[in-house]
Amino acid sequence: MVDVPAIPSSVDETLTLLAKGNYVADRSLATALHLALSLRRPLFLEGEAGVGKTEIAKVLSETLKRRLIRLQCYEGLDVASAVYEWNYPRQMVEIRLAEATGEAQRETLDEDIFSEKFLIERPLLQALRPQVGGAPVLLIDELDRTDEPFEAFLLEVLSDYQITIPELGTIRAPASPIVVITSNRTREIHDALKRRCFYYWVDYPSAERELEILRVKAPRAAERLSREVVLFVQELRGTDLFKLPGVAETIDWVEALTQLDKVSLDPETVDSTLGVLLKYQDDIAKIQGSEAQRILDQMKQEMRALQPAGD
Repeated sequence: MVDVPAIPSSVDETLTLLAKGNYVADRSLATALHLALSLRRPLFLEGEAGVGKTEIAKVLSETLKRRLIRLQCYEGLDVASAVYEWNYPRQMVEIRLAEATGEAQRETLDEDIFSEKFLIERPLLQALRPQVGGAPVLLIDELDRTDEPFEAFLLEVLSDYQITIPELGTIRAPASPIVVITSNRTREIHDALKRRCFYYWVDYPSAERELEILRVKAPRAAERLSREVVLFVQELRGTDLFKLPGVAETIDWVEALTQLDKVSLDPETVDSTLGVLLKYQDDIAKIQGSEAQRILDQMKQEMRALQPAGD
């Protein structure tokens, strides 16, 4: 029998659980997550892209040893892609076989072809099914990319953890799945859906926490390089860019610099690797050259803030 970890019973245990999955969280996030787990409510995470919202669901799946079911949202997402659809080719084969054998009685045939063996289950319906090891972690990722009708459909799922299929009736989850919903806030999500969730805004981390994240996620990087990268990125987030770098980009950049055997930042290195950190050419062009030099000079003045005593 698989030993399934228990849901954490306190905020401290939740912090420990996240740390076990190499996720560096502050206490306010752990509190929101603890309440969502304990009270069996969805957790709605909103924030800029790359700040670690999706990673929380992955960490929960890994540390609690639950299946992760991910619904990646996009414009035009409908019930057939998100919930279920009927296997029409198989249904047609069944009808032709019934006609060929003379067994095509309308009432019994309808009951047969609209049974669960012809049902194709998509992520939302899969999340309501019994799972080995307990209820799964359901990640509804980037909900803001969908439209309002799909949001309205989610209300039944998030309120009662059930889905109604006209031909079969209502399917209810035997145990509430752990639901994590993320949004990059490209549009506002309706209040009716938010009321069914615990809400938390995932902000960019402080310099101290971002440095801690790098120590966990990029342990091969030189300590001095990690500090300089954090200060540089923190300074960048105060500039007027089309897309500010998230934590994911910070990690990618320090790993790339480590691969290049860098132990410190210099203007040439920054200019040649900005494409790892920034994803729009206009932003890169704005920072390269004199602006990068200015930030590096500013960074040197702030290095003492993260410098351990005695360095």
